[in-house]
Amino acid sequence: MILYQPIIPSDGIVGWKFLQSTYDKQFEVFSNDALLKRESDYFLENIGKVETAGDLVKDSRLLGIALGAFGLDDQLPNKALAQKVLEEGSSASDALANKLGDDRWVSFTEAFGFGPGDTPKTGSAEDMQNIVFSNQTQSFEAAVGEQDNAMRIALFAQRELVNIATDLKEDGEPTSIDTKWFNVIGQPALQEMFQTTLNLPQSFGQLDIDQQVGILKDRAQTFLGTDDLSVYSDPKKFEELTIRYLAQAQLADFQASQSSASTALMLLMQQ
Repeated sequence: MILYQPIIPSDGIVGWKFLQSTYDKQFEVFSNDALLKRESDYFLENIGKVETAGDLVKDSRLLGIALGAFGLDDQLPNKALAQKVLEEGSSASDALANKLGDDRWVSFTEAFGFGPGDTPKTGSAEDMQNIVFSNQTQSFEAAVGEQDNAMRIALFAQRELVNIATDLKEDGEPTSIDTKWFNVIGQPALQEMFQTTLNLPQSFGQLDIDQQVGILKDRAQTFLGTDDLSVYSDPKKFEELTIRYLAQAQLADFQASQSSASTALMLLMQQ
């Protein structure tokens, strides 16, 4: 069990400002936690021996770090799924990673290179060090999420939304506005962030994906002033989005607590 827990003195915007100002120091202390460091060292010492997807999957400690680097640590029991994703890669449109509707699986399989025609990357010290760093980052964000899930989502978005904002096609041209929104929908944390920011109901995710993109674009244009996610490559624009998201998340939590309190009061009055 990791002993260090991130310090977040308040929820919402105040807590976010504090976390941003202390992030580097808190992350350093967290990364040097004895358990996390031991698992990171084990991964780096042994991952170079892994030659196939099967080799990776049969070692739970290695697989735990590998999945954790992409926020998929809850999938550790699903070893058959992880192995199939790794072996099929992502180059084919019908590859399992592309069919799961979660871009984290695509990133996972691409990071190790066990798919058809790919070159395994487990022998690359730099690539595997990046996996360890990503796992530490995801673990820190998960620890933050145990105290405030909205804060975890904001940290995730700080890393991933800029990638979507600056994503390029193979010819070097920017990806389309629609493609960027499809990529948001493909990452559950980002989808939740925009649903909350744009005041959309939880049932929104049940709509056809093309309908979701259309609604997200319309709402973003209305409430954020643009439907072009490229603007979030600008740190100031991202901060504005984050502040709006955290404010909406606080409001939603308050309304939920008020609703629960009202229900409890009604039940007491009926006794």
